[in-house]
Amino acid sequence: MPDLAPIAPPLLAWFYENGRKLPFRQHPTPYRVWVSEIMLQQTRMSAALPYYERFMAALPTVADLAACEEEQLFKLWEGLGYYSRARNLQKAARIVCERYGGALPGDWEALRELPGVGDYTAGAVASICFGKAVPAVDGNVLRVFARLYNDDSDITRPAVKRTFTDRVMAHQPPDAPGPYNEALMELGALVCTPGTPACAACPLADVCRGRAAGDPGRLPRKPPKKPRPVQPVTVALVRSPAGWLLQRRGEGGLLAGLWQPPLWEAALDEETSRAAAAALLGTDPGPGAPAGQAKHIFSHVEWRMTARLYTLDRPAAAPAGCVWATAADLADTRPLPGAFKAWRRVMEREKLPSGPL
Repeated sequence: MPDLAPIAPPLLAWFYENGRKLPFRQHPTPYRVWVSEIMLQQTRMSAALPYYERFMAALPTVADLAACEEEQLFKLWEGLGYYSRARNLQKAARIVCERYGGALPGDWEALRELPGVGDYTAGAVASICFGKAVPAVDGNVLRVFARLYNDDSDITRPAVKRTFTDRVMAHQPPDAPGPYNEALMELGALVCTPGTPACAACPLADVCRGRAAGDPGRLPRKPPKKPRPVQPVTVALVRSPAGWLLQRRGEGGLLAGLWQPPLWEAALDEETSRAAAAALLGTDPGPGAPAGQAKHIFSHVEWRMTARLYTLDRPAAAPAGCVWATAADLADTRPLPGAFKAWRRVMEREKLPSGPL
């Protein structure tokens, strides 16, 4: 089967006219593009943009990121999820300061060696910021090329991704690799979207074999996802005159090193929950009161949480690994993962509401 007609000219013309005016495109420094690409992993553009603006205002340079206190870094990232991204950003920033004088390298291989930087992110930074003729193949680009070639191969297989990447590079103009890569990403984000694509608005509709075959929305093909395991979790919201009790998670595993209300990864009844809270606090907190339920979906597990509220009338020393956090602390300095957003508004009040939580 002959290859497709050249796609770069119509694609770039469409992109220059229709591409979104995003802050990291208007000022595409390597640092700004790198941070934006990391934030956009597993996160929608609309959700990431406010975080990006706040992050850049607080940490405008690689050196600022490298020197940032961890608590401040996590506070800037609070609610964005996948906190290992923020840790790797800072690890990489420190390497960039030590090895490259605070300026990201333009070489794909050097970028790829930085913590948290994969093939796609290295390709995006190298092509957009340094004009290197390298691919930047993300899920959007794979979807576009599955439809362009009407190829129902499983795009999760490494060999298939290599084939698609070769096709991407076969069409890449050597004098505009960055705009070409961005245009493919933008086409997948705005036009060649999951489900039913907007073929009438696509600059490549005339050469798209998936459209010609009559059902581009069936592509790309992926194996069915395995169901996530469900983990019951019991949360203790403990309030004292000193504030709300927060417990720091261990350095490994889920939400590593972050603050949380005390919890147990088990379904505890009222009596067992009270006993567990008493063991942590060193004092009986009383029977407590129901404080609602919530669920949070991580990439590999779903938490189904049930909370109870315990109120201590007298100040008490925080147990080992815990702190008492005031409403102001929660608002300004203590990052609280998005998994606990169901209770955040209550915890940020200086006084408890009189009715049910």
